[in-house]
Amino acid sequence: MKFSRFLGVVLLVAAMLAPKTGVAESLSADQQDEVRRIIREYLAKNPDIVIDAIQAYQVRAEEEKRALQAVAMAHSKAALERDPASPVIGNPDGSVTVVEFMDYRCGYCKKVFPAVQELLKTDGDIRYVVKEFPILGPDSVVASRAAISVWLLAPEKYLAYHTALMEARGGLSEKRVVVMAEEMGLDGQQVAEKMKSADVVDSINRNRDLARALNINGTPAFIVGDQLAPGAVSVDKLRELVAAVRS
Repeated sequence: MKFSRFLGVVLLVAAMLAPKTGVAESLSADQQDEVRRIIREYLAKNPDIVIDAIQAYQVRAEEEKRALQAVAMAHSKAALERDPASPVIGNPDGSVTVVEFMDYRCGYCKKVFPAVQELLKTDGDIRYVVKEFPILGPDSVVASRAAISVWLLAPEKYLAYHTALMEARGGLSEKRVVVMAEEMGLDGQQVAEKMKSADVVDSINRNRDLARALNINGTPAFIVGDQLAPGAVSVDKLRELVAAVRS
């Protein structure tokens, strides 16, 4: 192919012009300038070569990224799916586990929340794990700590509290999230104290470490089997990922 031949020439020329090599030293300054002129002229006449090279690099980089993510997911399967501090909704004994990295201040997480509800409502065999991944400021951290605290103190009330936080608009100060917990029948002081506990803080740090290992930089991000789907995906996409695991 034209691109492959040109790439070979470029690599050869690069080797020739590399500093401190016998080949480079054997070329005069005029000869080196002439080689550079030929390359510039060729690229000017064949700009598609540069586009092809960029596209090939992007494809290769994406393939490498996915391969690394697959290895990281396999290595982190227990941490992703079985961390006791990570809330579980849906069917706790479901045959398919869906993991979501989310942030209560994330507009896209709120947008996809109805799709998640629809998925769990129509498929009773899904074990849904919520990974608190607060990345959008102090209120995100406060809300995540509160949600984990409710899960650890009263798991039966977690889904209602999680839903209230997802549907909340405006700031999520400590005072507000504690009041929301009290409205669920929880002891506000107990929740406030739990929010500052080491086990809650450590759980968020573990989620951050997992996200870093999986190269997850935003929310929401879904993991189903060995597939990672970032962004506010549709309920149909979630069903497709679940079906792929079952098949």
